[in-house]
Amino acid sequence: MSVRVRKAIFPVGGLGTRFLPATKSMPKEMLPVVDKPLIQYAVEEAQAAGIEEFIFVTGRGKTTIEDHFDHSFELEKTLEERGKTAELEELRRWLPKPGRVAYTRQMAPMGLGHAVWCARDLVGNEPFAVLLADDLILAQTSCMKQMVDAYPEVRGNMIAVMDVPREHTKRYGIVDPGRDDGRLVQVKGLVEKPASDQAPSTCAVIGRYILEPTVFRHLDKGIKGAGGEIQLTDALAAMIGSAPFHGLRFEGKRFDCGDKVGFFEANVAFALARADIGAAARAALKPYV
Repeated sequence: MSVRVRKAIFPVGGLGTRFLPATKSMPKEMLPVVDKPLIQYAVEEAQAAGIEEFIFVTGRGKTTIEDHFDHSFELEKTLEERGKTAELEELRRWLPKPGRVAYTRQMAPMGLGHAVWCARDLVGNEPFAVLLADDLILAQTSCMKQMVDAYPEVRGNMIAVMDVPREHTKRYGIVDPGRDDGRLVQVKGLVEKPASDQAPSTCAVIGRYILEPTVFRHLDKGIKGAGGEIQLTDALAAMIGSAPFHGLRFEGKRFDCGDKVGFFEANVAFALARADIGAAARAALKPYV
């Protein structure tokens, strides 16, 4: 099997209830960090890693995501007429090529594992990436690029991981580690949101994956786990021992944009990191800190 990762799944069918009323009529993945929606950051991260095909697993009320990754002829014509060349080039720069975007519906909110399973026929028999837009990562080299570069060393399944305070293990899936060289950690097991005194480590799973297509065989069974949903973690745990499984400690800062404070922090951090507005953003924050 090829080790080249060409396809990525973006599960975007969630309801975004933690951000109501903002998400009443707008998908949570379209919430902007500075001036770009969360889902665009995820797609650009995948593009930087060499991903060529983009698969969105959507639900009801998500058509604005489809519109975002398409040409807006009226807008582009207006920008062209007004001589706004820079804005027009930026608008077109990140659009995937025609025929490289596909959409499929999850139909019912049955968990991350179910969302990934819904894309099985679009993935086919090759390794693929999964990116969760809620996990926004500020890094010099995109997190997925770091994973794609490391993948030929180990193959099998790979997840992004980071070390968290022990008192926070109950918020994450936690790795039961094997060999660990500080960068790549062998995954011997996965425990979903363990109490701090029961966690096998403080190595937490983040929303970036490179997976073998054999994961679909386990997801085919439709076994429900935590919350009565089909969990991707359960399918990955079932594959331990039959395929290599590693976590990559990525370089960069992760922001939980499924949380209001994490989303606010991401806006601050990304604004400060921008060459065009960083200094002005820092000056604007001074009266408040």
